[in-house]
Amino acid sequence: QVHLVESGGDSVQPGGSLRLSCAISRSTTSSYFMAGWFRQAPGKEREEVAAIVEVKRGRGGTYYADSVKGRFSISQDKDENTLNLQLNNLKPEDTAVYYCAAADRARGAWYLPGSYMYWGQGTQVIVSS
Repeated sequence: QVHLVESGGDSVQPGGSLRLSCAISRSTTSSYFMAGWFRQAPGKEREEVAAIVEVKRGRGGTYYADSVKGRFSISQDKDENTLNLQLNNLKPEDTAVYYCAAADRARGAWYLPGSYMYWGQGTQVIVSS
C-alpha cells in the first residue's frame, strides 16, 4: 500500500514559481516504483505532467510532458520520502488541480493515469494576474 498527500498549491501571477510536494508513505518496498504528477483543469481530462520511474536491476528514467519541459522539474527526496515538483515560469494554462500518483508494479506507460494504483487528493494551482 502507498499513501500520498500533496501540498504546496497556491495562487500566483504569470511568470511566478511554486514548489509542490507529495509525502509518500509505503508499507513495503518493491523492485519497481513509479511516481508522478498529473493535473486536471476545469472541464478537461486529467493529463500527465512528469514522472520518475525506478527499476531495480533495470532501466528507469525521468519523464516530462512537452508542455512543461524546461519549466517544471520533478525530483525525489528519499530522506524525506517526498516527490517534489518545481514549477517555474508559470502560465495561466498551468491552472489546475495537481495530483500525485504512484505505482508499485509495472502496468503501463508513465503518461497514462491507468498505470497508477495510488492517488493523492490533489492541490490547487491558480495562475492569474
